[in-house]
Amino acid sequence: MVSLRRIYVDFKVFSIGYLRNKFGLFFGLIFPVILILIFGAIFSGDPETINVYAQNQDTDAFGQNIGNEFLTALNESSTMRVITVDISENFPDYLAAHSAADGIIIPHSFTEDYILGQHVNITVYGSPASSTSGIVSGTVNGYANYFNLQRFNGTIVIGLTSTTVNTKQTSYIDFLIPGLVGFSILTNPMFSLVNIAADYKKNKLFKQLSLTPLTKMEWLIAKVLFYIVLSLAGFLLMVGVGVFAFGAHITLSLWLIPFLFLGPMLFASLGMLVGTVTKNPETAGVIGNIVTFPMMFLAGTFFPIDSMPGYLQSVAHVLPLFYVTEGLNNVMVYNNISSALIDVAVLGVITLVIFILAVKLFKWRED
Repeated sequence: MVSLRRIYVDFKVFSIGYLRNKFGLFFGLIFPVILILIFGAIFSGDPETINVYAQNQDTDAFGQNIGNEFLTALNESSTMRVITVDISENFPDYLAAHSAADGIIIPHSFTEDYILGQHVNITVYGSPASSTSGIVSGTVNGYANYFNLQRFNGTIVIGLTSTTVNTKQTSYIDFLIPGLVGFSILTNPMFSLVNIAADYKKNKLFKQLSLTPLTKMEWLIAKVLFYIVLSLAGFLLMVGVGVFAFGAHITLSLWLIPFLFLGPMLFASLGMLVGTVTKNPETAGVIGNIVTFPMMFLAGTFFPIDSMPGYLQSVAHVLPLFYVTEGLNNVMVYNNISSALIDVAVLGVITLVIFILAVKLFKWRED
């Protein structure tokens, strides 16, 4: 039977030891805050190619569909990749369901109005908080001017109507914080447990622990609980710095709790798994880095997934950290709870599998 008392005692001992380690405390709490300060102060630049959802409601007229021609021209630009949305979809809801800020609607009578020289507006969705929305709006406006010039010598026939997605975020820092929270959730337990597990195995500390009443599962649960507490503290610290130093607009919700619990549990278990199945601390550190670094840069922590090539986006969806950062963004930025629930479900399954593997393969004594 699992003993809560033994878990609490091991949790307390480990916490005291961790807090006495200034190096670990720095990387656990202070380093993510430094990243927020650096990125929040100096980050600039936009993705080369932006994914933009587009719904063409235009109908053929005079044997043409200018709406299709307009979207094809946009798609052939080096700025954006147009993803078409079926006209049966409610477009604002579709954007929210896909946690997207950028979208275009070609209106119903676009071809007829354009050919007859009657003014017609393209609706461009965006968000003041998105670094890409201004680029999308500017690109669409540029192509609208090109079409106007091509047929009407620059007379404004095609115009733009701008509207925003349902988000309270207004600056880049609002989108940065969820990514760095995910970064902290990954690195703190992962790097620490890889080293601890490998070091304990090398120095026969697990063998000594096997002589105590403490079980393998209790030992691991104590570590998971510690990193959950550390992640919660780091989350509050990063949100506080973002709000008070940069005026961030953060949407807080109870739906954040599953990610702040499952994330540390997943990566503590994964770190334990890597540390226990490798032969020595040096090998464990290398494998830990091989597992961790791709997730850092491909799971949406520092760079938006939409800015990556299609094959890298496919890779990102395989990485466990993707579902942490995507879920945090869905809750904190887009208030897209339905998509966040999917992220929680996937994250829960991955966490359960990794935790069970860690417990099963974790041995007090070597064979």
